[in-house]
Amino acid sequence: MPEFLCIGETMTLVAPVQAVPLSCAELFTLHMGGAESTVALYLVEQGHSVAWASYVGNDPLGRRIVDEIASHGVDTSFVTMREDAATGVYFKDPDDGVTTVHYYRRGSAASKMSPSTLDELPLHEVSLVHVSGINAGLSDTCAEMMRALFDRCAASSTPISFDVNYRPGVWEIEQAAPALLDLARRADIVFVGRDEAATLWSTTDAASIAALILDEEYSTGTLVVKDGGIGATEFSASGTRFVAARSVDVVEVVGAGDAFAAGYLSGMANGKDAHGRLSMGHDLAARALSSTSDFVPAVELGA
Repeated sequence: MPEFLCIGETMTLVAPVQAVPLSCAELFTLHMGGAESTVALYLVEQGHSVAWASYVGNDPLGRRIVDEIASHGVDTSFVTMREDAATGVYFKDPDDGVTTVHYYRRGSAASKMSPSTLDELPLHEVSLVHVSGINAGLSDTCAEMMRALFDRCAASSTPISFDVNYRPGVWEIEQAAPALLDLARRADIVFVGRDEAATLWSTTDAASIAALILDEEYSTGTLVVKDGGIGATEFSASGTRFVAARSVDVVEVVGAGDAFAAGYLSGMANGKDAHGRLSMGHDLAARALSSTSDFVPAVELGA
């Protein structure tokens, strides 16, 4: 039985080889990209057993995604290939240090996930379930699945790790803000960017985010607030700890948050303290920032 279970959509990722705009790029890479599967890939690399659950289309892109993720050691036995929907695709469009993401995922196979998707998953056998807020915005049935997941885990001893991961291309703030806040308050471990929290909930700093999410009326879990190149702060029953980010030459930023979450969760599973957990998060995030790919294997860097 895997130690971690990650649930969420993975799409085909098209990105320029060099961090230049799509409109003028000449060479492109074709990889997989998905918040939860990226976390799974980094966790496996850190020595953990991890399963990824999702729906993909029974098409060349879907098969390519599953084969590529499985080749890195992630258990893909909980992935369903759908005949009635296609695998989603997205493009990264880097331009002057800012990356715009263009999604082609409406009606994708993963958007067909629903509470029944959970029925065949080992929710009560794994040590932790990791999901992101992207799932909740994909469709009404995906939103229902997320609520059902939190209900089922709350009735067991399985903790949930939740990355808020607000994506404007997935849904509007008016819908996303209350839904993501509710899920964050119910999670055992929450990851959120200071900037996305400000966009969603008009918070001003890490302390105001903690006051909103960890209010005693709602949650007593652990919150990690990421603040880009500045650092990250952990809030928990043990106190508050800040660790500065690594100095890195940034090629492209998308995927760094997922790498950070994987590093943090690996540190937690290995019994590291707050400083150690946050430091591991920064280490993997720095690697992701060095490439236009979401997942950057250590072997590609000669590590």
